Amino acid sequence: MPERPLSPHVWHYRWAYTMTLSILHRLTGLALTLALVGLVLWLAAIGLGPARYVAWLPWLTAWPAMVLYGLAIVALVYHFCNGLRHLAWDVGQGYERRTARTSGWVVVGVAIVAALVCLYFLARHGAGP
Repeated sequence: MPERPLSPHVWHYRWAYTMTLSILHRLTGLALTLALVGLVLWLAAIGLGPARYVAWLPWLTAWPAMVLYGLAIVALVYHFCNGLRHLAWDVGQGYERRTARTSGWVVVGVAIVAALVCLYFLARHGAGP
């Protein structure tokens, strides 16, 4: 069997921050899947009645839960912003190298500002009753 050429592996390329943004998009998608499981558990606690929900409140308002809420918010904001960038690519816009790099920086900047605003409101108002 003759040796067939292989596609270049990721390590054959010079690392670029756009590659990091792509990997982060995939990772935040996975994190949001896990956050969805948490949301379903929260809704199940509500559906089981007030007594069960009150029993779950200490877990739902503890600092580890708040950290997970914060991480889910950051993942959601980044994934949303970068998803808009991907939608632009799907219609054929923004493929030029300069535009792709600029849009990457815009995504990071907007995601940071939006996540900080969301985290401020989470910290100020909390997730409790």
